[in-house]
Amino acid sequence: MIAGFRKSTVCCNGVVLSVHRAGQGEPLLLLHGFPQNHMCWERVAPQLARHYDIIIPDLRGYGESEAPPNESGNVTYSKRTMAQDIADLLTALAVKRANVLGHDRGARVAYRFALDHPERINKLGIIEIVPTADFWASWTADLAIAAYHWTFLAQPAPLPEQMIGADPVAYLDWTLAQWTLSKSLDTFSPAALASYREQIQNPARVHAMCADYRAGASFDRELDEKDKIAGKQIVAPLRLLCGAHGFPAKSGNAVEVWRGWAQRVEASICDAGHFVMEENPEAVLAAFEPFFVP
Repeated sequence: MIAGFRKSTVCCNGVVLSVHRAGQGEPLLLLHGFPQNHMCWERVAPQLARHYDIIIPDLRGYGESEAPPNESGNVTYSKRTMAQDIADLLTALAVKRANVLGHDRGARVAYRFALDHPERINKLGIIEIVPTADFWASWTADLAIAAYHWTFLAQPAPLPEQMIGADPVAYLDWTLAQWTLSKSLDTFSPAALASYREQIQNPARVHAMCADYRAGASFDRELDEKDKIAGKQIVAPLRLLCGAHGFPAKSGNAVEVWRGWAQRVEASICDAGHFVMEENPEAVLAAFEPFFVP
């Protein structure tokens, strides 16, 4: 649990989501990424809850949310399906519109939510990604080495599941450390690290994580490409924060990529690797506390 937050479960779009909530004011959804869960927000959520109604779901398949099996079309863990989860969550909580801030896979759910449900979002915050189709299109040999997990996790079941299952904690620890600027697990609090380790030892959750990336290599990429050709735009104001040593920094001009998708974009870079909220929480607060002010 994040200090000061209360937990509940909500049925959304056919799955049960675990949801953590605290604070008051404008609703602000925080969406986590891989291989994490709601605990990645523990260093910024209590501060944000001083000014906002903070809602932190575990995405389907992650944390303590339900993890349904994938299907052949990779729709179950597509970002369109997960964005519908979020829309249904807001409806269940009687929230008409909200601000949304996402990191990593959660940021992919966040921008898909903005595209599919523009009437439900006020402002959009993105941490450490460019859109899925653009990221695939930017691959070079160096980026392929750095982001190898995009192709590894997307391999047909059960290959990556079995390989991770041979020593899941070792895989998790190596991944977490490698994506930080310090190359160290010291970045993560003991409680967060324990939560991530518990999660990775559950075969159903490993399968869900792989399905998340299988969707990214197929359904999500293809949907982005169709939307880009159609000229579909994010109407909500968008703010981007990247780590100077994270993945977007390796894939070209992230700001210009987002300006191809959104009408209003502002951006900044901070000293961090990929896990910005845990590596540099001050930068996250500086970037987004004022941005989400009505």
